[in-house]
Amino acid sequence: MAARFEHAPTPPTAAPPAPPGPAAPSLVARLERPADYDRVFGVVRDAVRRVLGIERPGLGLALSSLPPQLGAYWQVTGNLIVVNEGLVEAMRARAGAPVQLNSFLFVILAHEYLHALGYLDEGAVRRVTAAVARGALGPDHPATRMAEGDLWKMFPFLAYAPRGDGQRLKIVRGFDLASTQNYIR
Repeated sequence: MAARFEHAPTPPTAAPPAPPGPAAPSLVARLERPADYDRVFGVVRDAVRRVLGIERPGLGLALSSLPPQLGAYWQVTGNLIVVNEGLVEAMRARAGAPVQLNSFLFVILAHEYLHALGYLDEGAVRRVTAAVARGALGPDHPATRMAEGDLWKMFPFLAYAPRGDGQRLKIVRGFDLASTQNYIR
């Protein structure tokens, strides 16, 4: 007999409407300053909670050298988001301001976080990522434009980022501490 999960939410197949009202100024301001992965992920977590009303604690982050057409991945049922370090470094080298790099990271991390929340369909995840960015940051924010567009068309240099095979992972220490500080040190 197959196990049934009565309380597991079924993610919608389309993006939910963004809540009415202006962007959250504090979230916008947090992406304008230099930030590490954990701080950008904190904005992602808060934006998803604000727009969708859901969250998941206890995720980890690793960096790996991946093919340039792959921004990141999350293995179904896993706890680890793996981000393409070559793409991050390429964007870091070209970003004109912290908000551009942070917005790029926001989109990559939000996309994978939504997978971890149960959105498995790629098309749905892209739409919901854009809806979260629009609802939390506003329609004119760089993260919203990135989420609504194609990162590789917006930033063609990403196609030339160092190529890798993902064989090695670098664990990012101190990631998602806000949701794990009571039980993981």
